[in-house]
Amino acid sequence: MDERIAICPGSFDPVTLGHMDIITRACKIFDKVIVAVPVNPDKRASFTVEERMEMLRIATAGMNVEVDCVKGLLADYAKEKQAVAIVKGL
Repeated sequence: MDERIAICPGSFDPVTLGHMDIITRACKIFDKVIVAVPVNPDKRASFTVEERMEMLRIATAGMNVEVDCVKGLLADYAKEKQAVAIVKGL
């Protein structure tokens, strides 16, 4: 059986309880959740990409989560990672 991978993209600037709720729910449905932080030099952020990724690693420790950054189109990244879903909150 293939691993079911989902991608949860977002700026995570900073990580919120709402973000964690979506990530936690996704972990119950998928074998692995990739939390993807986009690299966008044109957008002003409170924290650097590296800082946001470290916050996410700490917040998701012990979960079936991989933290990564995305440097292009999300659709291309999802195809590369063989993801079956993109998870977003409202």
